[in-house]
Amino acid sequence: MARCPNRFDPPGSGFICNAGPRDGAKARREWMLKRVPPVRRVVAILLIANETWFDRREMGRPRIIPIMAGTSNDRTEYDMNSDLMTLCRIGIALAPAAIVLAGCGSAKPATTTAQPPEVSVVTVHPGPVPITIELPGRTNPFLVAQVRARVDGIVLKRDFKEGGDVKTGQRLYQIDPAPYIAALNSATASLQKAEANLASTTAQAERYKVLVAANAVSKQDYDNAVSTQGQAAADVATGKAAVALAQINLGYTNVVSPIVGRSGISQVTQGAFVQASAATLMTTVQQIDPIYVDVTQSSVEGLQLRRDIASGQLKLTGPEQAKVTLFLEDGTEYSSPGSLQFSDITVDQGTGSVTVRAIFPNPRFVLLPGMFVRARIAEGVNDHAFLVPQVGVTHDPKGQATAMVVGPDNKAVVRTLSLGGTRGNDWIVTSGLNDGDRVIVAGVQKVQPGALVQAVEAQPASLAATSHTAVVTDAK
Repeated sequence: MARCPNRFDPPGSGFICNAGPRDGAKARREWMLKRVPPVRRVVAILLIANETWFDRREMGRPRIIPIMAGTSNDRTEYDMNSDLMTLCRIGIALAPAAIVLAGCGSAKPATTTAQPPEVSVVTVHPGPVPITIELPGRTNPFLVAQVRARVDGIVLKRDFKEGGDVKTGQRLYQIDPAPYIAALNSATASLQKAEANLASTTAQAERYKVLVAANAVSKQDYDNAVSTQGQAAADVATGKAAVALAQINLGYTNVVSPIVGRSGISQVTQGAFVQASAATLMTTVQQIDPIYVDVTQSSVEGLQLRRDIASGQLKLTGPEQAKVTLFLEDGTEYSSPGSLQFSDITVDQGTGSVTVRAIFPNPRFVLLPGMFVRARIAEGVNDHAFLVPQVGVTHDPKGQATAMVVGPDNKAVVRTLSLGGTRGNDWIVTSGLNDGDRVIVAGVQKVQPGALVQAVEAQPASLAATSHTAVVTDAK
């Protein structure tokens, strides 16, 4: 089919001469919008507008010019009138601007609005909380006896098991008794001699008494007989004392336990020589049921403790006696509670602390002398105290306890707190908070005082995990 001479038909478009003007224009518009690249569509649209509004018959003879809208090798164009040419030039001039606008239009404008940071909070309420003080200390035996040698000699044998229970009077060591048996026999013989001499002098004094009355002997002879009788009686007393001392020394060869308790390590072995003058230590026996716990506290806290005892807030005796809870080295709580005994009146000049003694039952011997423990002494009950997780409390450079609280306007506010000790993983807050305050326990590092925040109530599981992480970090 022949192409129409007065039409701008792109090569391969398939337009025929008998096609109507409207049909041909519509087909060209569709083809140009589909085939022409986006950058060149401005020119194509202007050509379509020319054909629509200025009529196709205004084109004249054909001539060869570069074409912008087409992509084929056909360079045949037709002359345009002055109005059409001006329109095309305007379109070509506006093409770069259209490209720029097309590129800008493809990007969506960034409209970002800052969201308030999210923090976890715990809502606190006042309630009755036991007020306690927790003090470090060490265990001490209820009774302790250092078994030492009281006579000189060779150790013949040991009659106890190290670390075992011993009773009062039970023999622990046997020292060679031979020298002391001989000494006892010698003292006994001396006593017998003195007793015999006493009997003779006594009889003589009795005879002189009768004779002096009859003037058969002189008064001086009678006085000498009485004096000799007295010396003989003194010799008997000396002999008895020597026998008693010999018996005591002989008894010291049997080294016995002075108390009921548990024996320690034997410091001497069989065949060892011990001396009374050197007070040779042989072993130690300790009674650890019950057992003492001596804790130390600052003199200021000790002063307050004595005031509480004086005012009756703390009882040392009776049914309301102050109870003491003990925590072992591994952090576990001791099963049996103890009782407060007394507070020392002397302040250690080196540490500025005083000693407080408590006593605990120890039937299973869980507590051993010298163990490091922590004692918690109950001082009373505060009916209007707050429990705040430790992760929500910090200290400022002055050492004052502070907490970040979310106010009614959802803004963070710093509060200064007064602490009354700890209870588990919580601080006991005596002042600085109000009923219903929301204390930030997670995300504090993301906010500043006065900043708007988004508060989310902390779950118990996540709060426990956060507290455990904080404790492990502190331990490191």
